[in-house]
Amino acid sequence: MAEGGRLVHQGLDRGWEPDCVAITAEGLTRSHIRDLAERLTATDARIIEVPERILTQITGKDNPGAIAAAFQQRRRQLDDLASAQIGRWLALYEIRDPGNLGTILRTADCAAISGVVLLGKCCDPYSIEAVRASMGAVFDVPFATADFDTFNAWRTANSAKLVAATVNGSLRHDRVDYGKRVAIIMGNEQSGLPEDVEKSCDQLTLIPMRPGSDSLNLAQAAALMTYEAWRSQGYPGA
Repeated sequence: MAEGGRLVHQGLDRGWEPDCVAITAEGLTRSHIRDLAERLTATDARIIEVPERILTQITGKDNPGAIAAAFQQRRRQLDDLASAQIGRWLALYEIRDPGNLGTILRTADCAAISGVVLLGKCCDPYSIEAVRASMGAVFDVPFATADFDTFNAWRTANSAKLVAATVNGSLRHDRVDYGKRVAIIMGNEQSGLPEDVEKSCDQLTLIPMRPGSDSLNLAQAAALMTYEAWRSQGYPGA
């Protein structure tokens, strides 16, 4: 579910297929919404005019945009995330907060991540909260789901180093040799990474913090890790 003209435009521009669209009468008085509605009529989507109160119920937002569209979901496999040369992947282990997930997808898009892998029981990347937090990155960043063993075998076959950000890290995150191909793994918001997963990593790294501070938000920590890996490779694709 993409809410607002900007996200609906982005979904269409990236070739995603709309299934059902809700538009308010007030929205149709605006030229850019009318133009978007005309574009949508060329698709197979069902288009419905609704009162704003109905759109509020659909989106769960008190002040929704004038339009919301449900797009058909895409299911990718790990091999769809493969990169021939330089590669940076982000693996999220049992992440549960859709706001964190959407924000991480947004960062992954900006940092030219090759793909995101959702490991184990993660929250739904297509929930309206995750899509909203991603600011449209859900349409741009390829992601797949897998169990850890399958992912670990895949990254090994793709010659990618596995680097974890963890409280058990022994090397500062900005001193790691990420190499040309790396998979960064981040743990669950509350429990982090299990011991067997950490043992499978090539490097456990630690993001420095002031003594006495609690912890970084998962999305913030993922941003620091992904940008440091990108910087170490010379910002390819920037």
